[in-house]
Amino acid sequence: MMIFKRLSFWIAVGGVILTVTTLWGARETPPAPPPLEEPPRNPYSSTVAASGIIEAVNENVRIAPPVSGLVTKVDVQVGDHVRQNQSLFQLDDRELRAQLQTRQDSIPSTVARIDEQKIRLKDLMDQLGRLQAVEDRRAVSQDDIQRKWHQVEGAKRALIRAKADVRLAKTQRDEANILLERLTVRAPRAGTILQVNIRAGEYAMVGAQDPYILLGDTESLQVRADIDEVNAPLVKPHSPAVAYLKGSTARSIPLRFTRIEPYIVPKRSLTGDNRERVDTRVLQVIYQFEKPNFPVYVGQQVDVFIERSQESKNETQKALK
Repeated sequence: MMIFKRLSFWIAVGGVILTVTTLWGARETPPAPPPLEEPPRNPYSSTVAASGIIEAVNENVRIAPPVSGLVTKVDVQVGDHVRQNQSLFQLDDRELRAQLQTRQDSIPSTVARIDEQKIRLKDLMDQLGRLQAVEDRRAVSQDDIQRKWHQVEGAKRALIRAKADVRLAKTQRDEANILLERLTVRAPRAGTILQVNIRAGEYAMVGAQDPYILLGDTESLQVRADIDEVNAPLVKPHSPAVAYLKGSTARSIPLRFTRIEPYIVPKRSLTGDNRERVDTRVLQVIYQFEKPNFPVYVGQQVDVFIERSQESKNETQKALK
C-alpha cells in the first residue's frame, strides 16, 4: 500500500475534495441584498397602481413669443412670483418703433391738409355764391358758374380724401402700437417662474420644442396619474388614493379626486424602469392635495395607489369564474 504513503496521492485527493466543495457551493444562491429603500406601502386591500407627476393645478404654461425675434431683455428669474400681465421678456422693437414714429409724424401734416382744404372750399363757395348773386346774366356766363361749381365739388372730394387719410394714418399708428405691444411677452396669469430658457441676445423662434419660460402656480398642486389602459375600467370616479414620492416611501400624501380626463393618450411620463413599456396608452386621473410638511416640487414623479371599488372587484371575480 505504498500508494497511500505518496504525497502526490493526498494532493490529488485534496484537489478532488476542493473541486466537489466548490461546485456544491456554487449551487447555492446568495440571498438578495435588502433594498436601499422600502417599497411604497399599499394602504388598500385592493388597489390600482399608477405612476404620476406633480404639476400646478392650472397646469404649467409654456411661454412662447408671438413672432420670432431677437431678445433684448429678460425681466424674470427662476423662482420669481409674477402677477398677470407682468413683463417676462422683450423682443427687439426698433423697426416697429421707427414705423410708429413715421406714422405718428404723418398725422399733423394730414390734419393741416384738411384745414387747407376747408379754407379752399370756403373760398370757392364764396366765389360761387357771388357769381350766382349777379342778376345780370350777361355779365356772368353759365360756363363760369358751371366751372366754379366743378371746382367746389373737387374741393369737397379733396376734403373727404384728406379726412380719410387722417383716419388711415391714425389706424396705422394704432396698429403699430398693437404690434409693438406684442413684442413685450407678458404673463397670461399669476404664478411662479419654474424655468427660464432664454437670455438677452438670443434669437427666439416661434414653435420651439422647449418652452422659453415655464410658468406655474406652485401654491396649489395636483397629481396627474397615468393608468395603463388595461386597468382603466377598474378606476371609478371619487375613488380615494394616496401618493408616495420616489425615494421617500415612508411618508404618504393623501389625494383628493378632481376629475378623470376621458381621452386615452400615449404614455409620456417615464419612470426609467427597465420593464416599463413606452408604447402604453394611459388614462389620466387628476388628484389635488394639500401641501405636506415636507418639500414637494413641480415635476416630481410619484407612485400612486387608487382604491378599487367593490363593484370592480366583483366584476373581476365573476370574470375569473
